[in-house]
Amino acid sequence: MSETPPAPKTAGQLIAGYFRDFGVLRETGREYWGIQIINLLDCTFYFAMLIIGTLFLSDDLGMNDREAARTFTVLTGAVTILLTVSGLYCDWLGIRRSLRISMWWVLILRLAMVPIALLPAVPHRGIIAVVVIGLMAPPTAAIQTIFQAATQRYTTARSRGAGFNLWYLFMNVGATLAGLSVDFVRLFLRVHNVHIFTMGAVTAALCLVIGETMVRREEQLRQPGDPETSADRVEHKNPLAILRDVIREPALFRLIVLIALTLGVRAVYVYLYMLMPKYWERTIGADATIGLLNVINPVGIVIGLILFIPLANKFKVINMLVFGSIVSALSLIPMALPWQVYGMGIAKAHYFMAILCMIILTVGEVIWSPKLYEYTAAIAPKGQEGTYLGFSMIPYFLAKTLVSWFSGDWLVRWSPEKIDVNGTQVPLQQAMIADQVPYWHSPAAMWFWLGLYALVGCLIAVLLRGWLDKGAHWKSAPAAA
Repeated sequence: MSETPPAPKTAGQLIAGYFRDFGVLRETGREYWGIQIINLLDCTFYFAMLIIGTLFLSDDLGMNDREAARTFTVLTGAVTILLTVSGLYCDWLGIRRSLRISMWWVLILRLAMVPIALLPAVPHRGIIAVVVIGLMAPPTAAIQTIFQAATQRYTTARSRGAGFNLWYLFMNVGATLAGLSVDFVRLFLRVHNVHIFTMGAVTAALCLVIGETMVRREEQLRQPGDPETSADRVEHKNPLAILRDVIREPALFRLIVLIALTLGVRAVYVYLYMLMPKYWERTIGADATIGLLNVINPVGIVIGLILFIPLANKFKVINMLVFGSIVSALSLIPMALPWQVYGMGIAKAHYFMAILCMIILTVGEVIWSPKLYEYTAAIAPKGQEGTYLGFSMIPYFLAKTLVSWFSGDWLVRWSPEKIDVNGTQVPLQQAMIADQVPYWHSPAAMWFWLGLYALVGCLIAVLLRGWLDKGAHWKSAPAAA
């Protein structure tokens, strides 16, 4: 006599189970929670710096679009390439020592940036600012790797899914606070943009205190009662030995191919801080709520992770990665349409475009982004989590550096501060209202080409998803939400 199959769970039951699953985080100790508090504090500054970066270089230090873009490329490009090796640094020195060194490093540099920007009499301050920004890259890269490796280290096999999910939530709460802090500094306090770095010095000091008091051990966390095995003990090999072990993993190659095909989508997150702040300021106006627009994405991520992820776990990881990427690629379509089609004033139309873009981008990100982190951490051998997480950034470095470097040229080409109309320099918004900017020379054309690039890579990934799925150890660790 055959058994009656269990009735499928309702959405409400799945969501209730999702919240119950957070109970497993009781298995984690103070190290895990200390890392997540540091994650929240540091992400608040980091994302605020990304939002304000090019505006800070132009408004506070007097750089033009090209100079600001290429200066900021020194930081963003260096951070990304250093992510490929910062895992070696983290795995070699250990989480506690690498965290302490990195936080002291950024604290000193953030403090140094304040007088450079506020004192015009400082000789060669533009060059000094570029040097300080460049020196921020190594510790910034290390900190990002430390967060992910520590989340893996300080969770048990049973709590890892909830642990990674909460890490991603904390990161997006930090991004939300970052957007609000930018508008608070620019529009409420109406002080110099450099005071975002003042805030960053305060958060770095708090992170040091929390790190010293809450992060005290290095061992892989195990479930209570589990016997210790050799795999639980972290062996700090030298970087060359770690590198030799890493390149023998065949799944790593497929991971890099997948990331390379979805670079156009990941580049959208570079546009958020390299293109959109000045684009919004020039199409909406000087009082555009840049920070508030950037809050839409992280707030949506937090809501989406809570409500959508329990349902999404029924689908294959590779399918979620590629199809979620397509959704994010489509987010640029609203901004690729002429603003007149929305039937409202130019400022309102661009606010509407921005909100639509952020909502679509966020829906796609909820589907694919946590799965990418899950897979990357799951294939990493014990003691090499940081290295694998770093190596997954190699293709992203190429796209991020190129986008950052040429973003100033794209702004000059499609979204300049002023354009020439019959020999007269006219503000972009004014020229657009007077219908003096042809479509292929307008900001909309910029988003059309960037959106097309993102979509083509995702469609190729759809065709190759069977091959991308081969050899990947999807079940080597519990699903990380």
